Amino acid sequence: MPVLYSFRRCPYAIRARMALLYAGIDVELREVLLKDKPRHMLELSAKGTVPVLQLAGQVLDESWDILCWATAQRDSDAWRGVDDCHLPASKALVREIDESFKPWLDRYKYIVPETAHLQASYRAACGRFLAGLESRLNHSAFLLDDNWSLADIGAFPFVRQFAGVDTAWFSQSPYRRLNEWLTVFVESGLFRAAMSKNKPWSEGDPPRYLVAAQCSGGISADL
Repeated sequence: MPVLYSFRRCPYAIRARMALLYAGIDVELREVLLKDKPRHMLELSAKGTVPVLQLAGQVLDESWDILCWATAQRDSDAWRGVDDCHLPASKALVREIDESFKPWLDRYKYIVPETAHLQASYRAACGRFLAGLESRLNHSAFLLDDNWSLADIGAFPFVRQFAGVDTAWFSQSPYRRLNEWLTVFVESGLFRAAMSKNKPWSEGDPPRYLVAAQCSGGISADL
């Protein structure tokens, strides 16, 4: 059985868990304490970041690679698009999130007294990316068309983090469609299953599992 090193709140790990659940792939789940990373995880991936998925003869330590691997095994709702037509656009959006949006999100989220006066400017910098998502959602129910895709799963955990910094502001923001889109994912059975709580794993602990059968309440919905 595959082994997934994960951290419950990490948006990259949320991506991975949602994709594995969607694809019906059961894994042994090892919840990580980021301040005390397991030796075995570091042996598998010297990066020391989650998620890390150990397969037979292969290790995947990038969330995008895990999304692609999982949906290559099973993609019942065509998250990859017909004949994988959504893969290039999804990959480009995920790269934009990871390379451009995430640094501004971190500044906005992890504010300290010395930079509190800059929070509005950090939010505005994030807004340049969010406005693009809002524009997409003015033309379709989800980011690429009227169905869930890898682009949505790639973006959702990070938009959720942004919204959580100031929920009152976000709910009243100009991002009306993005608010609705976010609610669909937050209320989905897939997300609830992906966010099940587990104690941090230590070597010698009995195995705990992320089981696809636990996912209930639907994985898609209409806006």
